[in-house]
Amino acid sequence: MVDPNTCIWLAIVSMLIILKADGFFVGITYVQNAVAKGAVCLDGSPPAYHLDRGSGAGINNWLIQIEGGGWCNNVTTCLARRDTRLGSSKHMATQLAFSGLLGNNRLSNPDFYDWNRVKVRYCDGSSFTGDIEAVNPATNLHFRGSRVWLAVIEDLMAKGMRNAENALLSGCSAGGLASILHCDGFRALLPMGAKVKCMADAGYFMNTNDINGSPHIQGFYNEVVNTHGSAKNLPSSCTSRLNPSMCLFPQYSAPQIRTPLFILNAAYDSWQIKNSLAPGVADPHGTWHNCKADIKQCSSVQIQTMQGFRTEFLKVIVGLGSSPQRGLFINSCYAHCQSEMQETWLRADSPMLDKIPIAKAVGDWYYDRSPFQKIDCPFPCDSTCHNRIFEG
Repeated sequence: MVDPNTCIWLAIVSMLIILKADGFFVGITYVQNAVAKGAVCLDGSPPAYHLDRGSGAGINNWLIQIEGGGWCNNVTTCLARRDTRLGSSKHMATQLAFSGLLGNNRLSNPDFYDWNRVKVRYCDGSSFTGDIEAVNPATNLHFRGSRVWLAVIEDLMAKGMRNAENALLSGCSAGGLASILHCDGFRALLPMGAKVKCMADAGYFMNTNDINGSPHIQGFYNEVVNTHGSAKNLPSSCTSRLNPSMCLFPQYSAPQIRTPLFILNAAYDSWQIKNSLAPGVADPHGTWHNCKADIKQCSSVQIQTMQGFRTEFLKVIVGLGSSPQRGLFINSCYAHCQSEMQETWLRADSPMLDKIPIAKAVGDWYYDRSPFQKIDCPFPCDSTCHNRIFEG
């Protein structure tokens, strides 16, 4: 007969093994010398990142993951962020959990586990595109996202990234958008002979009308660009043709990117459904509240509307072209960001397309083992999805 205490201990050990495989903590680094250059967060504090050093064969390989967190589009919303982790390094956790594509376990992150892995903290509210010299003393808001980005990259270059042999710029949500907008600029800073690619996770925000037919997200992006002075830091290949605010939408800026780019996105991206398709301003009576919280609570009419959103999104994706340098993993999940968590990056029950998990699709594409461009069938066909359920 097995001792009950032994069973408890084995359960604890098993849990620790699971936790160890799913994540570990990495300390924060503040870029103190950036302050003198005016490269600061919304509140004037220094930029920050978390770095876990590579080892062995990965000693000269660099993976940069940009944190997400939406945007602020005017003084009021930027003030609301200024004294939080999304506007100040003073309010950031000094230890951050690394998992998914940032993980250091060969089994759960086989292609990038031994690389130098960096999490760039997001504290400017413009996907690192803003740059306004003047600071209003009444608000003490600094719109310096572009400078912050360069200061962080310069600090990493001094720590060995200038010798990179392989590099992947990635990001989630607003960080995913940043990885698209800064992709070619990142490539230009690294050695000519390095293999450099970019991967945007949930960063392909579409210019779409809301359920009332209004261009809500387009107006929001226009305010972001104007508030932060972003126009001069957006891709010139786009701003030379279109209003700069349109160039925050990847559908207008991504097709001109020369660096290999992988798009990881849910066709029913939960952030876009909640904020672009059915924002509160378009749904004052809360008809979409339960649907936005859980896709299984959507009515047949709401599902039909979301299917229309997916169809529109796929048309936008097709505009990227079919070059094998473009990678696509477009699944039919109600999700947002699928590379940072172990459960969706690589686990026994992770999302798959044609039986291939996200980690393998990205790794095969990065190392040129095989191209990957797959688009899922419509909801609810995919049984591997980890659909988000929002509470409160």
